Amino acid sequence: MRKSKKIYASGDGALTGVEMAKKILVVDDEKLIVKGIRFSLLQDGMEVDCAYDGEEALECIRNNQYDMILLDLMLPKLDGISVCQQVREFSDVPIIMLTAKGDDMDKILGLEYGADDYITKPFNILEVKARMKAIFRRGGQDGAKEKNSAPARKVLTVGSLVLDCDARTLTIDGKEIYLTAKEFDLMELLAFNPGKVYSREVLLNTVWGYDYPGDVRTVDVHVRRLREKVESNPSDPKYIQTKWGVGYYFGQN
Repeated sequence: MRKSKKIYASGDGALTGVEMAKKILVVDDEKLIVKGIRFSLLQDGMEVDCAYDGEEALECIRNNQYDMILLDLMLPKLDGISVCQQVREFSDVPIIMLTAKGDDMDKILGLEYGADDYITKPFNILEVKARMKAIFRRGGQDGAKEKNSAPARKVLTVGSLVLDCDARTLTIDGKEIYLTAKEFDLMELLAFNPGKVYSREVLLNTVWGYDYPGDVRTVDVHVRRLREKVESNPSDPKYIQTKWGVGYYFGQN
């Protein structure tokens, strides 16, 4: 098995100051694509590991702590969907899927198994980095906080459910529930506005952004996956409820 390559930014591309470099795993069996993405991310001061098949990717993910994974769908040994599914069993690291397949079902499957975003090849590296930045920003990983500011911790407790927005964690009955970045953003928006009904269009624009190329089915996929994780009976939800013909809302009863 090919060893994963670990590259550090240096020279003009190196980070200065105390900010830690983002650590990214790029997974694709096309060496030219990996080389291009790696070079561009290094210029932004990121640390980059590379893997060229699904099994190698899983080994890297289990043995390292990554800030994000760029994951191709069509991989040797283990495809991207299977990798994504297995990663979600133990990690909520953000995943952006890269694939030449543009079929809607492939996109839905990627989201269904835990991907945070989806970009179809051929792509512009600037678009990839913009999507990465958006996920980092929504995850609270971009930008330093003011040194003198000490805002109150944003924590919501509803019965046995505890949503900690600073730590980006959700626990139910003392057990941590792994959520993807988008699942957490969706949960946070609904939970901190209990009873407020959001249409799928508003949720898509708020959580994914107005420039997101997907459609409202993305919202339905994430709501269904959230219910499977947080509800004791997903078919009769307690938290993520539906207002038929309107949208979704957070209930506390």
